[in-house]
Amino acid sequence: MRISRRQSRRLFLKKMKKAIILVNAYTQSDTELHQPNRLKEELQLLGIQTEICRNDFFPAYVAGDCLATRLEDVDFCVYLDKDPYYSQILEGCGVRLFNCARAVFDCDDKMQTNIRLAAAGIPVVKTFSSPLCYTQTSAVNEGALDVLERELSYPIVVKECFGSLGKGVYLAENREQLSAYAEKFKLKPHVYQQFIAESAGVDVRVIAIGGEALVAMKRSSKTSDFRSNIELGGRGESYPLDDEIRALCGKISRTLSLDYCGIDLLFTKDGYAVCEVNSNAFFGGIEKITGVNVAKAYAEYINQTIYGGGK
Repeated sequence: MRISRRQSRRLFLKKMKKAIILVNAYTQSDTELHQPNRLKEELQLLGIQTEICRNDFFPAYVAGDCLATRLEDVDFCVYLDKDPYYSQILEGCGVRLFNCARAVFDCDDKMQTNIRLAAAGIPVVKTFSSPLCYTQTSAVNEGALDVLERELSYPIVVKECFGSLGKGVYLAENREQLSAYAEKFKLKPHVYQQFIAESAGVDVRVIAIGGEALVAMKRSSKTSDFRSNIELGGRGESYPLDDEIRALCGKISRTLSLDYCGIDLLFTKDGYAVCEVNSNAFFGGIEKITGVNVAKAYAEYINQTIYGGGK
């Protein structure tokens, strides 16, 4: 029996549906593994053969005068790591990443995120980047602390530029604490931010896929902690997606070229302001609280993007 060229093409695509989910080499907790496992389930329900791999098998490398990858016969890679080198090399080899290398880089560095968003006219928290120090014995400039006190007032939020799940975020209540944090982190990239009193211990986490807000939850601290992360013991409740949130999160996603992300919004007297954007935001908590199948929505978006949606 002869088949048409179109039928042959469809059979070829169906046969070749193959993907890889790359995770960090040291991923081990159930919380971290929930995300790749759920995505694998949903991708395979769409007929996409999917394998989860830690990146310590060296999936990409510089081969003298060119870039090379050890990924074979995969149509795409769901990149659940923040390593900026593998992502760039893989893209250089023509591998389609979800999310792209630039998006992961811009989200991983909190100062970089703020720069990109503010330049696009998106409201973020007032932020000062700490001058980088390269010598342990160098003293923190007291004049610099004077500027922070005048511009931000106490309490002042101190954040390491690289970190997630609420880690590396502190609150300086006075000059003594501010000076101590400045000394502690002077050799690391970090920022100083205005404390938003209206949003102390509470924020809104929005999951966006394909440039559109999918679901939101309000997170609240159960203690006096000014951070609201579920991983730190915060509680969550479903939150309505109004037109303001939809428009804002859509613009954020497009500005940072994100296929998928978690966006944390703070309540201010003038409306919402962006706290952080996470390119690999965990979705287990928000799925449980809202009943929305985030993994399925993401898998369907990927399927539509790569294959046009067909099984």
